[in-house]
Amino acid sequence: MSLMILGTASHVGKSITVTAICRILTNYGYRVAPFKSQNMSLNSYVTPSGDEIGIAQAVQAFASRAIPSAEMNPILLKPKGDGESQIVLLGKPFRDVRTGEYYTETDFFLNTALQAFWNLQDTYEMMVIEGAGGAAECNLYDHDIANILLAQKLGLPIILVADIERGGVFAQVLGTLMLLPDDVRQQVKGIVINKFCGDYQLFEDGKKFLEEKSGIPVLGVIPYFDIPLPSEDSLSIKDKKTNKTGIRIAIIHLPQISNFTDFELLEQQASVEYVQPGATLSSFDCIIIPGTKNTITDLQYLYDSGFAYQIHAAHTAGIPVIGICGGYQMLGKTITDSGQESAEGTYQGLGLLDITTTFLEYTKTTVQVTRTPLNHPPILQRMEQVSGYEIHAGETSVGHSKRAFEDEGAVSDDGQVFGTYMHGLFLNRTAVDALLSCLSDKKGTAYTPAESTNPIYDDTAYDTVARSFERSLDVQTLLAIAKEGRPDTKSRPSADDGENA
Repeated sequence: MSLMILGTASHVGKSITVTAICRILTNYGYRVAPFKSQNMSLNSYVTPSGDEIGIAQAVQAFASRAIPSAEMNPILLKPKGDGESQIVLLGKPFRDVRTGEYYTETDFFLNTALQAFWNLQDTYEMMVIEGAGGAAECNLYDHDIANILLAQKLGLPIILVADIERGGVFAQVLGTLMLLPDDVRQQVKGIVINKFCGDYQLFEDGKKFLEEKSGIPVLGVIPYFDIPLPSEDSLSIKDKKTNKTGIRIAIIHLPQISNFTDFELLEQQASVEYVQPGATLSSFDCIIIPGTKNTITDLQYLYDSGFAYQIHAAHTAGIPVIGICGGYQMLGKTITDSGQESAEGTYQGLGLLDITTTFLEYTKTTVQVTRTPLNHPPILQRMEQVSGYEIHAGETSVGHSKRAFEDEGAVSDDGQVFGTYMHGLFLNRTAVDALLSCLSDKKGTAYTPAESTNPIYDDTAYDTVARSFERSLDVQTLLAIAKEGRPDTKSRPSADDGENA
């Protein structure tokens, strides 16, 4: 029993719809797993077994009360710029490819995805499959392993999601249906209108119009809501809002920024801004250099944009500077590359920490970690034990520097600059409280910790999302559609199909 959730475009709400449906079906007593054959995102997550998958599939797994696994997102594409992406295959770095090269191996990647699907199908009662981008990308049909080819292979019922907030919802839905291949169009069994604001009664005629024109029922008109769950990709940065009052924290919006979900707990209690060139960093209380898919390219961006000078000036003025993963590497003296990240050579870092980093091999550290901060004032000494995960290439030598955490990271002598490879540091309540209480003390203001938790592990948030959908969704019809969803067994790859192309 399975169904597919496809969208009329990117960012229409496919991921949140899958998340909600996973929790709804789980609450009905089914063993549910999410699946996305191919995701493109720089926001990722490390599973307990040390595999890297898209953050959205980890969120959907937690909504399903399942353990995230590589099979839930067998192919993760991590853009590196200039049309090149790293392929993470079944949780491990595979190779870097350009788009044209990737499309020459469609059969191999499709079979890999199908095998992952069937492995999950053997374990779970229901699968909820998320497509990627818009379903009707006609020029890509021959290579579309996330939507069209997967739909044709599995033959599952499809729910089409559209975003009414961006306008043109009728053209979105009817245009997509018109352009879908005939066999895939026949698999569409329901429509969900997402992000509705205003009086539902005003859309009753619109709902009837869609149903009459398409012959497909509208299963729900979902209201716009704002529930804190981790962001899936870089499009979400544009949706972030800040009040620009109180404690102000600047996060450098690097061109290849990754895992900015690291700061979504911090965003709930401080004014967090993703700053672009032209911003004046001296007006902020703290500066964070986040993770990146390409450390050296984004380090050069800091110099070219003038941010490097501003970061040094801010540090001289006593503003704390924190680096996470690639940002940690940039804080050092040098980065030496053997050709794995960029052109072979040694590059000058920001020099705020006495560390050096070397890229020697096409390998990556992916592991969940728990660490104890060391007793360095003014920030680290306020923290208790923290948990997160590492996703990084390169090895960093701290030389005679002080460690920030037991056996990891580095901190300056005055404690105002520190870096770590640990993603998710500021998804720990104790780390958020340590930073914000320190910054508040410097400003002479009171700090009151908020009642909030790491969004990815906040089980109540998943129930809230599910309830928000249930109030506006024909769950019984959806459940009936899902029960009819039996994947075509002919799509199960043979052993020969899984060989590397």
